[in-house]
Amino acid sequence: MASVKARVKWVEDRTFVGESGSGHRIVLGTAFGPEGRSPGPSPMELMLIGAGGCSAYDVIHILEKGREAVEDCVVEMDADRAETEPKVFTRIHMHFIVKGRALSPAKVARAIDLSVEKYCSASIMLSKTATMTHDFEVVDTGQPAVA
Repeated sequence: MASVKARVKWVEDRTFVGESGSGHRIVLGTAFGPEGRSPGPSPMELMLIGAGGCSAYDVIHILEKGREAVEDCVVEMDADRAETEPKVFTRIHMHFIVKGRALSPAKVARAIDLSVEKYCSASIMLSKTATMTHDFEVVDTGQPAVA
Protein backbone atom coordinates (compact mmCIF):
# COMPACT_ATOMS: atom_id res chain seq x y z
CA MET A 1 0.00 0.00 0.00
CA ALA A 2 1.37 3.43 -0.97
CA SER A 3 1.63 5.96 1.82
CA VAL A 4 1.06 9.67 1.29
CA LYS A 5 1.90 12.25 3.91
CA ALA A 6 1.04 15.90 4.38
CA ARG A 7 1.12 18.50 7.13
CA VAL A 8 -1.07 21.57 7.66
CA LYS A 9 -0.09 24.35 10.08
CA TRP A 10 -2.25 27.22 11.25
CA VAL A 11 -0.55 30.57 10.63
CA GLU A 12 -3.11 33.20 11.71
CA ASP A 13 -6.78 34.08 11.36
CA ARG A 14 -8.06 31.56 8.77
CA THR A 15 -4.69 31.13 7.06
CA PHE A 16 -2.90 27.79 6.93
CA VAL A 17 0.20 26.43 5.19
CA GLY A 18 -0.02 22.94 3.79
CA GLU A 19 3.12 20.97 3.05
CA SER A 20 3.20 17.81 1.00
CA GLY A 21 5.36 14.88 1.90
CA SER A 22 7.52 15.82 -1.08
CA GLY A 23 8.23 19.24 0.46
CA HIS A 24 5.96 21.49 -1.62
CA ARG A 25 4.06 24.20 0.24
CA ILE A 26 0.85 26.07 -0.45
CA VAL A 27 -0.96 28.78 1.47
CA LEU A 28 -4.65 28.09 1.91
CA GLY A 29 -7.50 29.61 3.80
CA THR A 30 -10.84 31.30 3.70
CA ALA A 31 -11.95 34.92 3.85
CA PHE A 32 -11.61 36.45 7.29
CA GLY A 33 -12.00 39.83 8.92
CA PRO A 34 -13.77 43.00 7.85
CA GLU A 35 -11.89 43.24 4.54
CA GLY A 36 -12.77 39.62 3.70
CA ARG A 37 -9.28 38.81 2.46
CA SER A 38 -8.54 35.28 1.35
CA PRO A 39 -4.89 34.18 1.69
CA GLY A 40 -5.17 31.42 -0.88
CA PRO A 41 -7.51 28.79 -2.24
CA SER A 42 -9.95 27.20 0.19
CA PRO A 43 -9.62 23.49 0.97
CA MET A 44 -12.63 22.74 -1.26
CA GLU A 45 -11.13 24.76 -4.12
CA LEU A 46 -7.95 22.73 -3.70
CA MET A 47 -9.97 19.51 -4.00
CA LEU A 48 -11.49 20.76 -7.27
CA ILE A 49 -8.08 21.89 -8.56
CA GLY A 50 -6.66 18.50 -7.57
CA ALA A 51 -9.29 16.65 -9.59
CA GLY A 52 -8.64 18.88 -12.60
CA GLY A 53 -4.88 18.43 -12.30
CA CYS A 54 -5.23 14.68 -11.94
CA SER A 55 -7.41 14.43 -15.06
CA ALA A 56 -5.27 16.80 -17.14
CA TYR A 57 -2.18 14.76 -16.24
CA ASP A 58 -3.93 11.55 -17.33
CA VAL A 59 -5.17 13.03 -20.61
CA ILE A 60 -1.70 14.30 -21.58
CA HIS A 61 -0.10 10.98 -20.58
CA ILE A 62 -2.62 8.86 -22.51
CA LEU A 63 -2.42 11.02 -25.65
CA GLU A 64 1.39 11.08 -25.59
CA LYS A 65 1.46 7.27 -25.21
CA GLY A 66 -0.82 7.12 -28.25
CA ARG A 67 1.69 9.30 -30.15
CA GLU A 68 -0.77 12.16 -30.54
CA ALA A 69 0.85 15.60 -31.08
CA VAL A 70 -0.74 17.12 -27.95
CA GLU A 71 0.56 20.55 -26.94
CA ASP A 72 -1.79 21.77 -24.21
CA CYS A 73 -4.65 20.70 -21.99
CA VAL A 74 -6.81 23.01 -19.91
CA VAL A 75 -9.62 21.80 -17.68
CA GLU A 76 -12.25 24.41 -16.81
CA MET A 77 -14.37 23.25 -13.91
CA ASP A 78 -17.74 24.33 -12.56
CA ALA A 79 -19.20 22.81 -9.40
CA ASP A 80 -22.12 23.07 -7.00
CA ARG A 81 -21.98 22.32 -3.30
CA ALA A 82 -24.69 21.13 -0.92
CA GLU A 83 -26.58 23.88 0.94
CA THR A 84 -26.19 22.19 4.33
CA GLU A 85 -23.29 20.66 6.25
CA PRO A 86 -21.32 18.81 5.15
CA LYS A 87 -21.22 21.03 2.09
CA VAL A 88 -19.91 18.36 -0.26
CA PHE A 89 -19.76 18.79 -4.01
CA THR A 90 -23.04 17.68 -5.56
CA ARG A 91 -22.26 18.48 -9.22
CA ILE A 92 -18.96 18.88 -11.05
CA HIS A 93 -18.62 19.64 -14.75
CA MET A 94 -15.21 19.41 -16.40
CA HIS A 95 -14.67 21.10 -19.77
CA PHE A 96 -11.42 20.00 -21.42
CA ILE A 97 -9.71 22.17 -24.04
CA VAL A 98 -7.06 20.05 -25.72
CA LYS A 99 -4.68 21.63 -28.22
CA GLY A 100 -2.34 19.98 -30.67
CA ARG A 101 -1.57 19.20 -34.27
CA ALA A 102 -4.14 17.00 -36.09
CA LEU A 103 -5.44 15.47 -32.86
CA SER A 104 -7.98 12.69 -33.23
CA PRO A 105 -11.21 13.77 -31.45
CA ALA A 106 -12.00 10.09 -30.83
CA LYS A 107 -8.64 9.59 -29.09
CA VAL A 108 -9.14 12.76 -27.03
CA ALA A 109 -12.61 11.55 -25.98
CA ARG A 110 -11.21 8.13 -25.05
CA ALA A 111 -8.36 9.67 -23.01
CA ILE A 112 -10.82 11.84 -21.08
CA ASP A 113 -13.20 8.93 -20.47
CA LEU A 114 -10.35 6.72 -19.23
CA SER A 115 -9.16 9.46 -16.90
CA VAL A 116 -12.53 10.34 -15.40
CA GLU A 117 -13.83 6.77 -15.16
CA LYS A 118 -10.72 4.68 -14.43
CA TYR A 119 -7.45 6.46 -13.63
CA CYS A 120 -8.08 9.79 -11.85
CA SER A 121 -8.39 8.89 -8.17
CA ALA A 122 -9.47 12.43 -7.27
CA SER A 123 -12.39 12.50 -9.74
CA ILE A 124 -13.46 9.03 -8.76
CA MET A 125 -13.51 9.93 -5.05
CA LEU A 126 -15.49 13.12 -5.73
CA SER A 127 -17.97 11.17 -7.87
CA LYS A 128 -19.15 9.43 -4.68
CA THR A 129 -21.09 12.60 -3.76
CA ALA A 130 -21.16 14.61 -7.00
CA THR A 131 -22.69 14.01 -10.38
CA MET A 132 -19.68 14.23 -12.68
CA THR A 133 -20.04 15.36 -16.28
CA HIS A 134 -17.49 16.34 -18.88
CA ASP A 135 -17.14 17.56 -22.42
CA PHE A 136 -14.27 18.74 -24.57
CA GLU A 137 -13.10 20.73 -27.52
CA VAL A 138 -10.09 20.09 -29.69
CA VAL A 139 -8.08 23.03 -31.01
CA ASP A 140 -5.84 22.30 -33.99
CA THR A 141 -2.60 24.27 -33.74
CA GLY A 142 -1.37 23.18 -37.18
CA GLN A 143 -0.48 25.64 -39.86
CA PRO A 144 -3.55 27.46 -41.24
CA ALA A 145 -4.31 26.81 -44.90
CA VAL A 146 -2.89 29.41 -47.28
CA ALA A 147 -5.63 31.24 -49.17
